[in-house]
Amino acid sequence: MQDLINDIADTMANAERRGKVADYIPELGHVDPQQFAISLATVDGKVYSAGCATTPFSIQSISKVFTLTIALGQMGDSLWSKVGREPSGDPFNSIVQLEHESGKPRNPFINAGAIAVVDAIMMGHEPKETLGEILSFVRYIADDDSIYFDHAVAASEMAHLDRNASLAHFMKAFGRLDHDVDKVLGTYFHQCAIAMSCEQLAHAGLFLASDGINKPSGIRVVAPQRARRINSLMMMCGHYDASGEFAFRVGLPGKSGVGGGILAIAPGYGSIAVWSPGLDSYGNSLLGTQALEMFVQRTGWSVFGHY
Repeated sequence: MQDLINDIADTMANAERRGKVADYIPELGHVDPQQFAISLATVDGKVYSAGCATTPFSIQSISKVFTLTIALGQMGDSLWSKVGREPSGDPFNSIVQLEHESGKPRNPFINAGAIAVVDAIMMGHEPKETLGEILSFVRYIADDDSIYFDHAVAASEMAHLDRNASLAHFMKAFGRLDHDVDKVLGTYFHQCAIAMSCEQLAHAGLFLASDGINKPSGIRVVAPQRARRINSLMMMCGHYDASGEFAFRVGLPGKSGVGGGILAIAPGYGSIAVWSPGLDSYGNSLLGTQALEMFVQRTGWSVFGHY
């Protein structure tokens, strides 16, 4: 397996087309697009890595998987009164569907849906308390207390908040948010600014690969049914309006972020994290997607059957 991981990293290192970094968040625009990392954490406790797999990066929307897990733990199925479970078919920051659907976001992984999830888990608390809970949970499932918020990235997002603020105010106008918009957005931007390496991220996703249990530690994070449902949402909605393309090419539940990371789950096998900062036109890592496609072709780990 290590040979395969090395081979993928070597192939990506030599790729000519590397995509475009997310320069609409200026702090992310400074990241070197030549970097690539991949890490596989298996359910039996092994880890295989290549590239700059210990380099922290801004996980951005991958964090939405973790806040969704927290929200479901707090609220159960009542969460679905606040956010839907259908693919959007629109860009991650689109306001179009909110207009047609009375301010209820289509799913938890588009920006509007993630903002609604943050509002749900705040439960009357201040942003600092909620962020402490989010960071503690991520550290817990990754078994690593060095994971941190990149405050420079959060500040960069706060300075360019107009689109997300529009989404939040629009939902608030429909009575969809319970808390002050500025507090919800501050929490959301810091959540997206969590910095993790591929190795940390692969560890954090392990519970979704084994019916809710982090097998190396024996800790149950969520019930089996909930793990399967989170995976199903990642499959249908994890790559925004390119989710169908990712399912077609890779065939694994996955969640991308505009920091260039992708977390993919191979149920029963392991958790794979890839990172390459250059994005495609949909906001997903160009080389990260190619690396996962190559990985699945070589391992046969697609949920749709062996290659």
